[in-house]
Amino acid sequence: MKYVLVTGGVVSGLGKGVTASSIGVVLKACGLRVTSIKIDPYLNTDAGTMSPFEHGEVFVLDDGGEVDLDLGNYERFLDIKLTRDNNITTGKIYQYVLDKERRGDYLGKTVQVVPHITDAIQEWIERVAVIPVDGKEGPADVCVIELGGTIGDIESMPFIEALGQFSYHVGPGNFCLVHVSLVPVLNVVGEQKTKPTQHSVRGLRGLGLTPNILVCRSAKVLDENVKEKLLQFCHVPAANIITLNDVTNIWHIPLLLRDQKAHEAILKILNLQGVARQPKLEEWTDRAKLCDALHDPVRIAMVGKYTGLSDSYLSVWKALLHATVACHKKLVVDWVPSTDLEDDTAKEAPDAYKAAWNLLKGADGILVPGGFGDRGVQGKILAAKYARENNVPYLGICLGMQIAVIEFARSVMNLRDANSAEFDPDTRTPCVVFMPEGSKTHMGGTMRLGSRRTYFQVTDCKAAKLYGNVSYVDERHRHRYEVNPDMVPEFESAGLAFVGKDETGKRMEIIELPAHPYFVGVQFHPEFKSRPGQPSALFLGLIAASCGQLDALLQNPSHLSKPIPGRISSNGVFLPKVYQNGHQKGHTHMPAKSLVNGNYYSNANGVHV
Repeated sequence: MKYVLVTGGVVSGLGKGVTASSIGVVLKACGLRVTSIKIDPYLNTDAGTMSPFEHGEVFVLDDGGEVDLDLGNYERFLDIKLTRDNNITTGKIYQYVLDKERRGDYLGKTVQVVPHITDAIQEWIERVAVIPVDGKEGPADVCVIELGGTIGDIESMPFIEALGQFSYHVGPGNFCLVHVSLVPVLNVVGEQKTKPTQHSVRGLRGLGLTPNILVCRSAKVLDENVKEKLLQFCHVPAANIITLNDVTNIWHIPLLLRDQKAHEAILKILNLQGVARQPKLEEWTDRAKLCDALHDPVRIAMVGKYTGLSDSYLSVWKALLHATVACHKKLVVDWVPSTDLEDDTAKEAPDAYKAAWNLLKGADGILVPGGFGDRGVQGKILAAKYARENNVPYLGICLGMQIAVIEFARSVMNLRDANSAEFDPDTRTPCVVFMPEGSKTHMGGTMRLGSRRTYFQVTDCKAAKLYGNVSYVDERHRHRYEVNPDMVPEFESAGLAFVGKDETGKRMEIIELPAHPYFVGVQFHPEFKSRPGQPSALFLGLIAASCGQLDALLQNPSHLSKPIPGRISSNGVFLPKVYQNGHQKGHTHMPAKSLVNGNYYSNANGVHV
């Protein structure tokens, strides 16, 4: 097993996660199998109980692990399925060691940070690194490890020490350290400054780790004299100093690494030059350039209570992006704080109220993501009502589905006191109830988590068609409350269709309004399994409905989920290849069109749809 460790210096938020993911993409493109581990030095056992404002979204894995959002980046970039053990936290390590101590595994020894904590970290890495995550048998070739936080953080010290020992343990040729640092430009002098990176590298070396590759985050490409200064003071070869300058979209990051031959430097350090090929990133290149070339917008109103921090809904935003690129549209997300839609805001902050409603009414589609607690719920209900009454495409995820059910009960069925037991435990009409197996005393890891199977009850529904007319789907869940099964007959009689249920038939998983252009709610989180080249079916449906492509998509749902062949012209315009009767006709300079079940479709500005 070969290991690539990615650390960060100077400041947090430099993009270590994207860098680690991109390194994995390039190595995978070289023909190597790649797995990933994220180390988070916080004391929490996992990310499940952390506020999105604190740490961004909680990403959910197939096995129910509630993990750091960077694991979502790994899964999306590398198209792999990780486990909860691929996210190491200080809490997990200490719990593991203390459990061993209670069992007497240390035979009466004094349990200390060194060697017991540091040994446990190394054992965990070696154990998890060999777990296959790409659907193939046997361990991966390379494990990319990201150390969260910044070099010098006190909580990271046990991990730094353990990784220093680990580098000696695995030996030369099996360990590569990539240090991500900042090269800022001071506006006063206008030159790139290397001193922060110099100090960061010096601190890293003082802790027993020497970087093999230096990745410099900067607004622009590093000047040659800046590279020479870094070479001189950081003792890293010039070929191993990589610039990651600001780009138009993150899909360019693996291409930047490839263009600067970062893969050659890593392969040389890991003694893999003889087994790896030149990276094949044609599809990745086309997607990155296509994303830049799109100009025809589709506006999606994201109605939630964490809109002040976009990382709170990172996977939702990425799933929307995957779908819009597949539809050849430019994504515009209007973040709408749900509280601003409520009547109280109209009295207290009329300008915010008016702005929120203007965004909602100006959107091509509306999405209400998951969440917890009663703050902003009334605003979400109003958003669902507006979408239902005005035939605006709507997708409700988890809580977004539950509030759609509540709104339907109040507005259509005249059950004015309909509510969720989460918001009003004493409600006389509980449309949404607490799951019987849930815990009301412990928060962490007690929800219905991970991959669960949903069975379609009917085949003639939008959701089933979007999934390719399969009989069931496996999607990831994270919830404590569910639609009250006792009320389902009443809802169905009123026109709300429950088209997807669990294996018992008692848990409602997918709702639809058959007469609506696109009104879908799901109890699961489809965003967690969306991929750049394989967008989530339901997100694809939302975007297609929002830009007038849904009918064509439902006729051939596999069409837009496949890579679209073509090339980028010299002036940056994407020129797709046109297919007719199964035969490639070559690149076209006519308004871009595509064949969908015998009919061509194009939008007003010629973007391929």
